[in-house]
Amino acid sequence: MALAVIQTRAKSGIHAPPVTVEVHLSNGLPSLSIVGMPETAVKESKDRVRSALINSHFDFPAQRITVNLAPADLPKEGGRYDLAIALGILAASGQLPNEPLKHYEFIGELALSGELRPIDAVLPTAMACAKEHRALILPQDNAEEAALSDKTKIYAADHLLNVCAHLNGNLPIECYSYSPPLEPTTTSSDLNEIIGQHQAKRALEIAAAGGHNLLFSGPPGTGKTMLASRLPGLLPPLDTEAMLEVAAIHSVAGFGLKRSIRQPPFRAPHHTTSAIALVGGGSIPRPGEISLAHNGVLFLDELPEFPRKVLEVLREPLESREIMISRVNAQTRFPANFQLVAAMNPCPCGFLGSNRCRCTPDQVRRYKDKISGPLLDRIDLQVDVPHLPGNKLMQHHTEGEESSVVYKRVFSARQQQIKRAGKLNAQMSNQEAIKYCPMNDEQKALLNNAIAKLGLTARGFHRVIKVARTIADLEYADLNNINQDNHSQFSTPNINHLTEALSYRMTR
Repeated sequence: MALAVIQTRAKSGIHAPPVTVEVHLSNGLPSLSIVGMPETAVKESKDRVRSALINSHFDFPAQRITVNLAPADLPKEGGRYDLAIALGILAASGQLPNEPLKHYEFIGELALSGELRPIDAVLPTAMACAKEHRALILPQDNAEEAALSDKTKIYAADHLLNVCAHLNGNLPIECYSYSPPLEPTTTSSDLNEIIGQHQAKRALEIAAAGGHNLLFSGPPGTGKTMLASRLPGLLPPLDTEAMLEVAAIHSVAGFGLKRSIRQPPFRAPHHTTSAIALVGGGSIPRPGEISLAHNGVLFLDELPEFPRKVLEVLREPLESREIMISRVNAQTRFPANFQLVAAMNPCPCGFLGSNRCRCTPDQVRRYKDKISGPLLDRIDLQVDVPHLPGNKLMQHHTEGEESSVVYKRVFSARQQQIKRAGKLNAQMSNQEAIKYCPMNDEQKALLNNAIAKLGLTARGFHRVIKVARTIADLEYADLNNINQDNHSQFSTPNINHLTEALSYRMTR
């Protein structure tokens, strides 16, 4: 048969749209042409495929070979189509049976020797294969990552000859199975190692419980970065759905399984990071730091040192929890449901309010103006982290609760939120915040005064309510067992919860 059809997958954001590789052999001068919007690396595959077939002792047809990558309007990039093209040529020339090809999808780059080399964005491909009820044949080095999609039959090979032997039935490849560790890696740093800073620790616990954005402000050396580094130890492991989302993003970014798949990601880019590196982009869009922090934490240390135009790109994804990257020929959407944690000094020198500070009021104003009002308005908790007295610093023992104790409260509070609204408090809509946080006359009067005196915006008003809801959840999590049938998930925030929530918006 002079025509063969092979199924494979392209890469588009965290999705893997289907690509049909059609190979046709016809009479004419020997040539190999590839059509269907291939970019340079795809066009060069004809040389890799020719050498791989010859070095694997197959006959390379001395005919006119046309390879069509359909759909024609979908851009194709990388060496991921090499294996499919090679198998298509073998099937079209009668060196490989066509019938078995219908049950598989193929992906992988070929070396000139015929060996299979790994590619990126394998996990979205494996997940898409499961939906189409097809098995996936791919390079051995990509097998562990692809096996995270436990509903997909994975066949891993290290050479083109192994794939052909499997399809011929001569030497079948065993279905690959891999059980990744389910427990996240534990953090070696404990919350009780930080001396003092009780309000900051309390804010960190609230942020962990409700997924709220958090800003630490204070002089250098007071423990702001140390506090932020303890946050991963307070966060529960990712469930299966969230884990697959995070793993898919890291797969597209080319990171594979270089991190614990159950541990929520914690990204801490340097303040020289560009806007494109933060949100993603490029001629072929790739995920940025905010997408790599999806279902986890994005920590920005020395917040005012980031260029203002870089910080401003955070405003939309903080609300929409996704980022849309538009190019002339396509739009790519990456999820960006991240929790923002930031740290900053109160002035350029960092010692505002002490006799060491020599900053003028104008310098302080310009420094703080690097962070716009709209961005600050999206940060739920804004906490001062002051200097500690000498007698505190000389303590050689731990202070306060261990991370494991706080973790239990955070986990229980999160369970209440999921049971009540199906999401964390920070992710609730304004209507849901009002629904799950009913207020009496006293609470309404308190908030009315806060709106007048603090200048709370509508966004700030609803974020205060959400923080109060989280504080109430933590209190009831400490008193009740979430596994028991009780009324704790319906307990409403009281005046004390609202007052504490308001105290975290008075910093600036």
